[in-house]
Amino acid sequence: MVDVTVVGAGIYGLATGWACARRGARVRVIDRTGIAAGCSGGIVGMLSPHAPERWNAIKEFQFQSLIGAEAFWREVEVISGLPTGFGRVGRLQPINTERALILAEERSVNAATFWQGKAVWEVIDAADAGDWCPASTSGKVIRETLSARVHPRRACHALAGAIRARGGVVETGEAENLVGKVVWATGVAGLQGLNDALGRQVGNGVKGQAALFGLDARGAPLSSADGVLVVPHADGTLAVGSTSEREYASPDATDGLLEELIAQACDVFPLLAGAPVIERWAGVRPRAKSRAPMLGNHPLRDGEFIANGGFKIGFGMAPGVSEVMADLVLEGKDQIPEGFRAEASL
Repeated sequence: MVDVTVVGAGIYGLATGWACARRGARVRVIDRTGIAAGCSGGIVGMLSPHAPERWNAIKEFQFQSLIGAEAFWREVEVISGLPTGFGRVGRLQPINTERALILAEERSVNAATFWQGKAVWEVIDAADAGDWCPASTSGKVIRETLSARVHPRRACHALAGAIRARGGVVETGEAENLVGKVVWATGVAGLQGLNDALGRQVGNGVKGQAALFGLDARGAPLSSADGVLVVPHADGTLAVGSTSEREYASPDATDGLLEELIAQACDVFPLLAGAPVIERWAGVRPRAKSRAPMLGNHPLRDGEFIANGGFKIGFGMAPGVSEVMADLVLEGKDQIPEGFRAEASL
């Protein structure tokens, strides 16, 4: 007996399945290659906000999702008994130009309003940021407390464990014998299927490469500088990411672009230079044409639903996305922001 079938065991499929299961629905999640087998099985896991400026409904949705992330992931850990690697550790960003300093100070004022006192965006002296701080030519850095990290693979397996603990099924296999309400969360393959069926570009895959270092900086803040993301994980590893490649020869092979990224990271964070690289990772992330998540009624499957297009913000948006999808699937209540609707990419 199944109330909801979710096709796809990446972050959006599993989070939606969990949101339905915790409301009492009987859930089945099926994926042809397994849990987090695609880009949701990556190693970076930085959950960071949009800049606090030009506020709109989409930024508010993301803000609320990030604020709700701690409760979301802690519940998943309690129910599944598995770690997710979640931690709200904040983020440091160097300020390297006078223009960047002006913008950072303006955003600090905006954050005081838009972030509702729940998180801080401020400009501080790099000397006051602690030992784990990216180099800054101005001597100033942005310190914000909204950013968090999660271990992508572990988080997905914890979601699967939570669904099973609520009596659901998570299995590997083909999308056959689908019963109940059906949600398609099939990532890049799903976007390509829409492209082929509609004869136009609805979305595409963007390859990313990342590296995992054997460097224990657990508890340290996240950092981002010159396009390099640095994420100290709770298990004593540290991730560096990531490239963004629209054209690539192989979807899951690393190459010289990653080696360049590693070298750049070691320049920005000299502590990395002596640390071993213990894993190199590559995967393709689903990017909808609108660049926003693609949620709601499925464009081609009457009475069925879609949750796709997580791209770089899938894990950060997962708490909010899962709730609006559960509202729609279980109750017929549509609270999806306009910019996130599937038709925005059609």
